[in-house]
Amino acid sequence: MKLLNTYEDRDEAEVALTKITGEKRLASERDSTEVIYNLFGQPTWGNFFRLGMFNLPLLQQIVEMRKNGQTYDADKHQEIITMLKYVAPMFELEIPEHWL
Repeated sequence: MKLLNTYEDRDEAEVALTKITGEKRLASERDSTEVIYNLFGQPTWGNFFRLGMFNLPLLQQIVEMRKNGQTYDADKHQEIITMLKYVAPMFELEIPEHWL
């Protein structure tokens, strides 16, 4: 398990916990006078998608539009892919070819 995300709101953190699959846990810690909630889980593209991270929902729309021959924002697509190329090694993930 790895740290997937942090939250300042307990309710938001608990909702996120229900969205991901696989081994997971929520841990809280105090930072000064505030409580921070750390979400640990399996670092998969599916879990990141369910959490709405790294613009994956938008990437899904772009890939679908491209697949259907529709006009899509190529600059935004490249921006997301560039971010994923940075993120993927941190979580030991491969970027699927059909996303590129």
